[in-house]
Amino acid sequence: MFEASLKPRRFEKGQTIDGRIVGIGSDVAFIDVGGKGEATIDLAELKDDDGDLEVVVGDRIQAVVVSTVGGLTLSRRLARGAASARQLEDAFHSGLPVEGKVETEVKGGYEVRIAGQRAFCPFSQIDVRRTEGDAATHIGHVYQFRIIEFKDGGRTLVVSRRALLEEEQRAQAAEVRRSIVPGAVLTGRVVSVRDFGAFVDLGAGVQGLLHVSEMGWSRVSKPSEIVQPGEEITVRVLRVDDNAQKISLGLKQLTADPWSAVPTKYEVGQVLAGRVTRIADFGAFVELEPGVEALAHASTFAPMGRQRWWSAEVTVGMIAPFEIVTIDLEKKRIGVALVPEGSSRARGIVPDADAQEAPQDAKADETRAAAERAGAASTSTAPASPAAPKAPAAPVPSQAPSETFGSSLADKLRGALTSRSPKK
Repeated sequence: MFEASLKPRRFEKGQTIDGRIVGIGSDVAFIDVGGKGEATIDLAELKDDDGDLEVVVGDRIQAVVVSTVGGLTLSRRLARGAASARQLEDAFHSGLPVEGKVETEVKGGYEVRIAGQRAFCPFSQIDVRRTEGDAATHIGHVYQFRIIEFKDGGRTLVVSRRALLEEEQRAQAAEVRRSIVPGAVLTGRVVSVRDFGAFVDLGAGVQGLLHVSEMGWSRVSKPSEIVQPGEEITVRVLRVDDNAQKISLGLKQLTADPWSAVPTKYEVGQVLAGRVTRIADFGAFVELEPGVEALAHASTFAPMGRQRWWSAEVTVGMIAPFEIVTIDLEKKRIGVALVPEGSSRARGIVPDADAQEAPQDAKADETRAAAERAGAASTSTAPASPAAPKAPAAPVPSQAPSETFGSSLADKLRGALTSRSPKK
């Protein structure tokens, strides 16, 4: 072990290392980096804004390797925004992060000030999320950047903050994935909404799919009515496929399943109101309550002798009385049949239907009363005729209607009966 500690260590540009200050010269400080290795760092980088040294011999510091030619040269000034053009070039080749301040918005991106020099950061490289609609949020902020283009001796600099953020995300992704297990309840941010569902960022760029079928117990036709991009939501992890790198999420699982109450709430033979939600070739789907849908199969409708005759009896959105004919709890299926209109079993089930029948009954009663009054008036005003011997009353057919339904209707029926009587 002692011999291993004396072996020279290999370092690479951009590598961050820890070391102990073993000496301070006029221009540089000497750093022990272990394994018989020694590095130097510019003394100016160890001074504060007043020019006073911030360290003494024996202190440990952290710095970045900026050169391995002729010995190790360290720097920690790049991260503090005071780099020279040469150091910026070294940072470009080594991938070392540099510190810069976003000063203003320009065409296609931002102007960033790094070590007294201007650099350009495209909109697409300022963040892992698109911010074109709110570009001003970054102005005035100091960020870490990576130089992705260095030309003309440093006069042309293009930097990226996104590259560093994505590296951080990749480093954090492994830890985040350890917390993503089936059954876990997590908070995430909606990244995008599609017709089939929404993608949710669970942290460190790890995304899961919230499928439209898992958004609510009731049928959801438009995911955008449930969630919006940028919204923070709480979801439950349903499945994790490590091989395919797929994570399935659920929103409705955070509330009680309406089917859990079906055994105690519904029974065969029960008549209740249902709303027709959609119509298929084989029948109509009927919502009994949010999350509980039944099927009125085509075979449950009275045959009328033409193809899809039953579809004329129901329309999407219609609320009508239905009778439960089957319940399959294991498959979560309920079969229903439409109760005929006017049936006594339908009364009180759909209040609107009863409300519509009441005015019709009142109108019929009013018509009968008017007819009765008209008949009584005609009898009282008829002139008296001479007395004549009473003839035996002709038998009145039992099917002849009464005049109380109106004189005009009675006259028509009498004419019809007369035409059917045998000729003498």
